[in-house]
Amino acid sequence: MNTIDREQLVNQLHWRYATKQFDPRRKISAEDWSALEEALVLTPSSFGLQPWKFIVITDPAVKEKLVAASWGQRQPADCSHLVVFAIKKDLGEREIDAFLKRMAEVRNVSVESLKAHRDMMVGSLVKGMDSAARNTWAQRQVYIGVGTFLTSAALLGIDACPMEGFEPAKYDEILGLDKLGLSAVVVATAGYRTTTDKYATLKKVRFPKDEVILHI
Repeated sequence: MNTIDREQLVNQLHWRYATKQFDPRRKISAEDWSALEEALVLTPSSFGLQPWKFIVITDPAVKEKLVAASWGQRQPADCSHLVVFAIKKDLGEREIDAFLKRMAEVRNVSVESLKAHRDMMVGSLVKGMDSAARNTWAQRQVYIGVGTFLTSAALLGIDACPMEGFEPAKYDEILGLDKLGLSAVVVATAGYRTTTDKYATLKKVRFPKDEVILHI
């Protein structure tokens, strides 16, 4: 098993920051982007259910449209790749059955053998929650994907910026997500910083380790 150096991990996490200014001339290579997409696919989720879609946008015209729905911020237009992290609204038994079918295929078992697993998921998510609670649960899962994406990008030396400063309903409308049963939750822009982005050189403001981590 290949592992990265511990010092490299910490250095890259110190290096990354929420990039405010992207160089629109620099694009992420196809090879690096493919690795980032694989990282998104490998994102863990509760029950393994993956209640999301990751919408990748590179079309300059579409990205420009999203600026107005992003409080006028330029990152969506100037970045190389824009990812919209969206939930599957009102997830139910259909999505659970699709996941179990996939599990049966990958692990070479019968769907029938997964009945107890199905009953547990249906009981927890469908019978145990109303629609609003399921959507809230899915939104929490999506943020795991954001963390995976930001860390993976940093390890590849790619800049990124998570963004909640946008209007989800307008994103849904512009991208047609509402027609697909999806709803935008958070956005991440990725690419390469400009040399004029003052935030790149600012020291990170974090509480000391002994104030953040509790050993019991």
